[in-house]
Amino acid sequence: MKEVIKTDKAPAAIGPYSQGIRIKNFIFTSGQLPLTVDGIINEDVQEQTRQSLENVKAVLEAQGASMQDVIKCTVFIKDMNDFPKINEIYSQYFTEPYPARSCVEVARLPKDVKVEIEAIAVIRES
Repeated sequence: MKEVIKTDKAPAAIGPYSQGIRIKNFIFTSGQLPLTVDGIINEDVQEQTRQSLENVKAVLEAQGASMQDVIKCTVFIKDMNDFPKINEIYSQYFTEPYPARSCVEVARLPKDVKVEIEAIAVIRES
């Protein structure tokens, strides 16, 4: 049975989707934009990356998971030239063994942000 994840520690969905879905021990986050309750954060790609990851973290924590439970991330970026800057921030959120990851340059992202990040996590059984 799927369970909708909803937290006020991450931005509400801006369309017909959930912040995340839990199925058994798996958590699937929606793509997290660099949004706060006050709107889009500044234009700096590293700050946008940090905020996107903080939003992923908040969705995971709403189900008792952490960034260490992430097994796969997908990073959507507006400009592949920003890849090294994004990696610098991304590496602050994960330790070895790193999750699998895809990074894709896209023509445009919602709200014209520079980065969007989604994750899949597995909650460890006690």
